[in-house]
Amino acid sequence: MSKKIQIAIIGTGCRGTFCFADIICKRDDIEIAALCDINPLRAKKAAEVMGINPPVFESVDEMVKNVKLDGVIITTPDATHHDIAMKAMSYNLNVLVDKPLATNVKDCKELIAEAEKRKLTLMIGFNLRHHEVLKRLKKIIDDGVLGKIFLIENREFYDGGKTYMSRWNRLFANTGGLWIHKGSHDFDVYNWLLDFPKILRVSSFAAVNSLNPQGIPFELEDGIEPGPSCEDCHYQDKCKDCFLMDPECRKLFNKETSAVDGYLRNRCMYLSDKDVHDNGIAIVEYENGIKASHMECFVSSKADRLYTVAGDRGTAEVSLEGRNITITPRWGGEIVSYHIPGGLHGHGGADPNLVDAFCKVMRGETLPNSTAYHGMLASAIGQAAEISAREHRMVEISELLD
Repeated sequence: MSKKIQIAIIGTGCRGTFCFADIICKRDDIEIAALCDINPLRAKKAAEVMGINPPVFESVDEMVKNVKLDGVIITTPDATHHDIAMKAMSYNLNVLVDKPLATNVKDCKELIAEAEKRKLTLMIGFNLRHHEVLKRLKKIIDDGVLGKIFLIENREFYDGGKTYMSRWNRLFANTGGLWIHKGSHDFDVYNWLLDFPKILRVSSFAAVNSLNPQGIPFELEDGIEPGPSCEDCHYQDKCKDCFLMDPECRKLFNKETSAVDGYLRNRCMYLSDKDVHDNGIAIVEYENGIKASHMECFVSSKADRLYTVAGDRGTAEVSLEGRNITITPRWGGEIVSYHIPGGLHGHGGADPNLVDAFCKVMRGETLPNSTAYHGMLASAIGQAAEISAREHRMVEISELLD
């Protein structure tokens, strides 16, 4: 494929606009041929922000009838991924779905079957696979530096995750739960680092312990309720969690665009209706004996993913934010530390690497390194973790995958 790749972005929120569209606009081998969103005003605002002028459509059907495309990038709310990807593939379009692939295993299986039937690329946007720090960690593991791996953990502190409770992510119906929306990133990293061992079972504990009405961090005045949004809240100056959108984001999410679809992006994170967790721990057991632990905490004073990988020859400790890896040999010897430089934007340079990988796949230069099948495995762990937390039991992965 020597000509520019003609791509459409479906879903023009912040991820579709400020990640994918922004990166694509800086490349000369791919261009945005169309934007698609159920809120056409938001799509037009996204085009203005990017300084481009592609046609805007409200449906995939309408878009495909009017624009010749090579593929689409889907960055809509998670629960819509299945139907939109199935529709795009019905027109024989290649698809990149930003994680997760879908919110349950059944939908993942249908997507995989459709892509195989039509011989199409169905790639999943696991951008952490493209993070230079984790790529180095993968090489360290593959080179046998740590010996036989038996334990891996990630402790993710993500203060920005509190804003999930202000947005569509706060509802299970939209995400399948945050073990899928957020955790699928990390479950895929485990699978990938460990060369995809067979998953046996999953257990998890999760709850909302802070971002609820009882957690409001200031005293209310008589007769004055917080909210409904941070922009309109009487307590802006008192609330340390006040979530005011930056000027660029406000061009996409404001009263004008909200009037089209009724979507309010920054509800009070304490008073909003929600049925997902603000913290939790999930444990995965693999057939080869490896145990994986993932903690995610959205009430925090910092933002970092802190990985530990233990093998019978040594231990690796990783700070993704600090871009550091420290290797400690088991029986003494030199402790080795690496600092891996990288991009300052787009998840530490991972997002541009993801787009680059997609372009290479579209040009036929390589195969996807994050396949739809990998996406299904991550969603399966996430779905099992959601079931475990809600039903208070250990979940055999065979309940979902077999």
